[in-house]
Amino acid sequence: MPGPSHRSPKRQPQPHRTQGRYGRRNLLKGAGLTVALPCLESTQPLVADDSHPPDQSPVAKRLVCIGSYLGLHRPAFYPQQTGADYNTSPLLSQLATNRDNFTVFSGFDHQAANGHKNWDNYLCGKTIGDVSLDQIAAQKIGSSTRFDSIQLCAGDIPPQRMIFTDAGVPLPMINRPSVLYQKLFATADSRGRSEYLLRSGRSALDVVSEDAKRLQKQVSHADRHKLSEYFSSLRDLEDRMSRQLKHLATSDVQVDYELPAYDPVAPTLMLECEQIMFDLMALALQTDSTRVATLFIAGLGQVFTLDGKTMRAGYHALSHHGNDPDLIRDLIRVETEHMRCLNRFLDQLKQKTDTEGRPLLDSTIVMFGTGMGDASRHSNRDLPTLVAGGGFQHGKHIKNSDKSHLLGDVFISILRQLGLETSSFSNATRGIDQWA
Repeated sequence: MPGPSHRSPKRQPQPHRTQGRYGRRNLLKGAGLTVALPCLESTQPLVADDSHPPDQSPVAKRLVCIGSYLGLHRPAFYPQQTGADYNTSPLLSQLATNRDNFTVFSGFDHQAANGHKNWDNYLCGKTIGDVSLDQIAAQKIGSSTRFDSIQLCAGDIPPQRMIFTDAGVPLPMINRPSVLYQKLFATADSRGRSEYLLRSGRSALDVVSEDAKRLQKQVSHADRHKLSEYFSSLRDLEDRMSRQLKHLATSDVQVDYELPAYDPVAPTLMLECEQIMFDLMALALQTDSTRVATLFIAGLGQVFTLDGKTMRAGYHALSHHGNDPDLIRDLIRVETEHMRCLNRFLDQLKQKTDTEGRPLLDSTIVMFGTGMGDASRHSNRDLPTLVAGGGFQHGKHIKNSDKSHLLGDVFISILRQLGLETSSFSNATRGIDQWA
């Protein structure tokens, strides 16, 4: 599996001009159907690097990436000591029952720009829009399941994005538990409707195929190259549709989980939504509906009430505490809830088993992190990161004191653990050899 793609320089426009109905509209039409085409004679397609060694046998088979939009208060998260004999920090105390199942990383980042808008670097590396870690993994481990990946959000979906395809396209997130539940565990009637829609989509692609062949004969060489890649992506979409149809026809997954009577989508119910999303991710992995999942933990102005006490300010304001001890105290209380949700999720993965009867946590890598190192200063340096499960040698705090590593090195080790013998991720090229 290649490492992340890099955008190649733009080609100079060619003097060639297309004729007739194709021209500048960049559309395919057939039987009343219109399909938009990519921009032609412009940015060239992403080129994969195939120079790395062949894939190794995977230790892990699943990947879950969780991102906290407002970060974590580092003094409450990081242990004071490094190695295995560290004293548990306030936030990590919520994960005490799983201490031997995770590793804490401090001092790692992507050396990217600061600010909220650059939070999107989290899973991409130095450049926003480069293919994200989960999507690289999905290309390797997601092809045999109904969904190659699922993208979730707890809370209102902000302008920030976490997941990008290898074409730089941000993927949408689901923030309603009921929608996710129906997607994963549809009733017979819902499956019938889904099958109808999927077959309609496949028919739509068939309709434009002949038109597409004619178009390829009338455009420039550069545009033919671009169209070839575009139609390749359409064929990939057809493959995904076929896979979903196959699973719809053969699977009748029954799960014992009761959703609440209403979706907890109100801002003040974000923590309740977060817990449900964790539960549904565990079920999705257990039923092998997907092997790659992401969860974006949003954070805006909601004012939480915990244990009967209302916070002094909204979550966003708490994260911009300006070293006010009262605000920091309330911020840590909110982040404590995130750690409790994570610990419950890890416990579920320990209890649930795969088809071979092994605990899911043994073969599932769970990463909890953020693209914001210190929200109060809008700093994207030193990103708090925790990685659990997946067969790594856990129980340690690894501190990047000399700044010799990047967060991308952690990602390289994660990809290798999943069987991708990649040699780079964004601006990182080393991996964490003492960890795996």
